[in-house]
Amino acid sequence: MTFGGRTDAPHLPRPAPIDAYGDGGFRFGGMSHRGSLLCFPDGIWAWPVKDIAELSMSTLQAAFDRAADLDFFLLGAGRDPWFLPQPLRDQFREVSLSVDSMPTGAAVRTYNILLAENRRVGAGLIAVA
Repeated sequence: MTFGGRTDAPHLPRPAPIDAYGDGGFRFGGMSHRGSLLCFPDGIWAWPVKDIAELSMSTLQAAFDRAADLDFFLLGAGRDPWFLPQPLRDQFREVSLSVDSMPTGAAVRTYNILLAENRRVGAGLIAVA
C-alpha cells in the first residue's frame, strides 16, 4: 500500500477500536499516534491528511483500492460536519462503496460500533486538536 509516496509505511497490522481521540491524535491498540489515521480490516496506518481541504482522489485512493473488501467507509472530517464534494461522492459510487462523512468524534464512535459487529468497515479519521 502506498501512503504519501511511501510503500508499506509502519502500521498496526490488525484492526483495533479507537480508545480516544483529541489533542491532535488517537489512542488505539495500546499505543498512541499523533496525526490522522486510515483504518481498514487489515490494519491502521498513519494518514498525512491534516484538514478536509486536503481530501482528494489521491488521499482517498487506499479506500478506492480496497472497495471490494469494504461494506462502508467513514470519513471523520474534523470538528465540524462536512459534505463530501460530488466528484468524491461519484468516485465512491463508481467503486460501489458506501461512504458517510461526519465529525471525527462521530466517525470514531460509528467505526467502533461497526468494528464490534465484525463489519467490513474502513475509516479516514482527521485528527482534531
